[in-house]
Amino acid sequence: MMASAGAVVPLTASSSAAAPNDKACDSRNNNTYSKLLGCISAEGVTKHLEAFQAIADANGGTRATDTPGYQASVDYVVGVLEKSGWSAEVVPFTYNATDTVLQQISPTSVAHPHTGATGTGEGDVTAAVVPVDVKLTGDRLNTSGCQATDFAGFPAGSIALLQRGGCNFSVKAINAEAAGAAGAIIFNQGDTIGAGDRFGLFNPTLGGSDVVDIPVVGTTFAAGQSLAQAGSTARVAVEFRPVTDYNVIGELEGEVDDNVVMAGAHLDSVPAGPGINDNGSGSSGLLDLVEAMGNSKPHNTVRFAWWGAEEIGLLGSTAWVAQRTQAEKDEIALYLNFDMIGSPNYYFGIYDANESSFVAPVPVPEGSEHIERTFESFYTLRSEPYDDSAFSGRSDYQAFINNGIPSGGLFTGAEVVKTPQQQAIWGGVAGESFDQCYHLACDTIDNVNQEALDVNSDAVAFAVLTYAYSTEGVNGVEGRKVPGTFTIPAPAGPEHTFAGPLGGDDEHDHDHDHVAS
Repeated sequence: MMASAGAVVPLTASSSAAAPNDKACDSRNNNTYSKLLGCISAEGVTKHLEAFQAIADANGGTRATDTPGYQASVDYVVGVLEKSGWSAEVVPFTYNATDTVLQQISPTSVAHPHTGATGTGEGDVTAAVVPVDVKLTGDRLNTSGCQATDFAGFPAGSIALLQRGGCNFSVKAINAEAAGAAGAIIFNQGDTIGAGDRFGLFNPTLGGSDVVDIPVVGTTFAAGQSLAQAGSTARVAVEFRPVTDYNVIGELEGEVDDNVVMAGAHLDSVPAGPGINDNGSGSSGLLDLVEAMGNSKPHNTVRFAWWGAEEIGLLGSTAWVAQRTQAEKDEIALYLNFDMIGSPNYYFGIYDANESSFVAPVPVPEGSEHIERTFESFYTLRSEPYDDSAFSGRSDYQAFINNGIPSGGLFTGAEVVKTPQQQAIWGGVAGESFDQCYHLACDTIDNVNQEALDVNSDAVAFAVLTYAYSTEGVNGVEGRKVPGTFTIPAPAGPEHTFAGPLGGDDEHDHDHDHVAS
């Protein structure tokens, strides 16, 4: 239930400071809001972040899927689960990884940094490079390849050079293939607004697997400038190879085993860096909660997941849900997603299930609005302003909502730029992105805001404990009230600082840039 009779008990930032020692937290049943949240802290989460940083440092600076750094991250999570009394299962899944080439041949010979687009086809093409409606100067705002008319006169068999911006990456790639392109290169936009977030290497995602048959790669703005020269020729190659990677599933058995409360975070980083905010923060928030709940006896079974291969297309979570029978999926009462909860220039975002700020581009399962209100009530208790984040399906909750499972989650921002209004509400720096190290090598232990981490790790624990006792407001299954005298207040309401359709950003809204753009 959302509320129980009694006085409102405030949850303040000082609650973590007054926490009992680790021995007390580890030995008792933390079955009330005050006891559980008293054992959750930014310091506890940071302990796990430091472990993930050390893993990356020992493995070439990354924890990306299909690397030793990711396998070491899996082993670390399993160790924490088993030490804390949870069951731990390592679940394999298989996908096609890509081996890629982007070699400019003329008028200069250079191997450009690049990534294979998620949803690319296979192929090995050496041909002329033809820019398609690109804009290399000024504000660089463009709609390169967004309309079929952009390809008027395009010479079939050439490689289309496309610029990020204006529409989904899938639209650009599909239009290029339809125009007869033998391959496509999508280079970063190169913004001039001071944020500096659209110059480097990025991963174009086409919205699924096998979206096009031609090879498609992403590269930097500088590489795009070079490839746009007159007389440019290049080799673009993509080859698939099967890879087996792993999800980690931890479970704490409840009195009820057929009404399961799930929460998850992706465990992998991008290849470019250690991924400490994205998404060591969500992964570590769950691990701190694992330790605090080790002696708990919840009413509903609690299941946590650490997903693999999220950064290349939500592959681990999608595979795990597909591996479940319908009966097993029916047992999942709800899913909570925690992907980036400590962004350095943060805002407090909640997935907008009631679409008060963002029109959802995906179906919103019934019961998801209750999850949004639960997080809103937590921030209201803490006297923290909050706002909506688009319910876009663009992180690991996608596979759950595709199967009608109510979902929700938290997000503190990625590459979108903070406005002066948002600076006035949450502090930080207007004109800079919420996370200037998003998908970059600098996403290290220094790239996490401790205040955001402290508040949101409590928010994670608050929601999990609420639903560990009752999911009645979500799926109608009656449970029990959380022990103790406690009243959850009505939400204060979001700040509504994002304007326009999908927050005023028609390309990547306010969630991860993995799947739909």
